[in-house]
Amino acid sequence: MQNPSPTSNPTPSFRARLVRAITSRYFDYLVSPEGADVRRLRSRLDRFARLVPVAGGVDVERTRVAGLDAEWLQPKERMDGKVLLYLHGGAYVLGSCDSHRHLVSHIAGSAGIQALLPEYRLAPEHPFPAAIEDAVRVYTALLDDGVDATDIIVAGDSAGGGLTMAMLLSLSSAGLPQPALGCLLSPWLDLAAEGESMQSRREEDPWFSPEDFPHVTRHYCDDSQRKLPLVSPVYADPAGLCPIYIQVGDHEILLSDSRRLADNVRAAGGSVELEVWPDMWHVFQAFVLVMPESRAAVDKLAARMRAVFEEGGQSFDGQ
Repeated sequence: MQNPSPTSNPTPSFRARLVRAITSRYFDYLVSPEGADVRRLRSRLDRFARLVPVAGGVDVERTRVAGLDAEWLQPKERMDGKVLLYLHGGAYVLGSCDSHRHLVSHIAGSAGIQALLPEYRLAPEHPFPAAIEDAVRVYTALLDDGVDATDIIVAGDSAGGGLTMAMLLSLSSAGLPQPALGCLLSPWLDLAAEGESMQSRREEDPWFSPEDFPHVTRHYCDDSQRKLPLVSPVYADPAGLCPIYIQVGDHEILLSDSRRLADNVRAAGGSVELEVWPDMWHVFQAFVLVMPESRAAVDKLAARMRAVFEEGGQSFDGQ
């Protein structure tokens, strides 16, 4: 099922318009041109993100899982034994617990599910397939600790959404059980950048332009690898995967990545729900403290997660 209008508000809120204007300028500062020092970009992002508080009623516990630094985000009121494994975004070169603690704490708190946020290895120091290997190792570590696959939801934003899909495909290839649900927020699924929205949304997208992507992609993989299914899951066969739930903004050049994946899942007989949020941009859910659209999206995502666990499994598209 595709829902092109998941919010009843026909126009973006004043706060959304304000955040859009401010962040478009900040993004020009954050994302420097080709040749920028990746470590400096990471520091900029983390330094800014540390200023944003976690959700109320959610405790943060540092840990290590599968040899990786990670955090447990523990709502005081939560379902027993249920786990949200969250794979952060950042184009495979940025991102950490610092950068995503805020967003994930709000998702976990709203859903009432403990969340595990691992710091997988980043490019260019660790290019493809290091991040996928780490994600699979964290997932299997949960299984080894006695967590049933049906008690796990895997989610990710941007590159973390692509990593979520790559992990699900890897689990399928290895004969490992699928989680209960995969949730993708503005996923980056085509590193070859061949989606039609690269052009049809280039004027609307406040953050990105098609010319940005070759500079970022080269850190993660060689040009010859950009269409490999685990690099760009829009080129994969998604048969046999768990149900997929997608939220994406109508004003982002990655929009067609989500649409193509949803079409592929349906064609393979799988279960998928795609929500396209009017006037929204890349990972708009991150502004949950200030934008009503973000709060609505996080609450809807949390409701999907709760329903999967409370109803013992859920599918979309009438599956």
